[in-house]
Amino acid sequence: MTSPRQHDRLDVKVTPGAARSEITGVVEGVLHLKIAAPPAHGKANRELIDFLSRALGVGRSAVSIVKGQASRHKLIEVEGMDREEILRRLIK
Repeated sequence: MTSPRQHDRLDVKVTPGAARSEITGVVEGVLHLKIAAPPAHGKANRELIDFLSRALGVGRSAVSIVKGQASRHKLIEVEGMDREEILRRLIK
């Protein structure tokens, strides 16, 4: 019998239009990031997924925006790891 795929969700607050993409910290359980892309035409969302997939060492398809496509506050899902593992890999 195979085990179900593991995934967890993480609240993030994104500030688009930064000079470079970076994690700025965790405040009250919310991951804060600056993203080096403008918010227009989904560019910041694409950069957010690219940045998180690189930082987590997973494929782009493992990272998705579950809620908040047009908001600075987003709910991100990462397939294959739980919340603790996500934060451990991002906050070094």
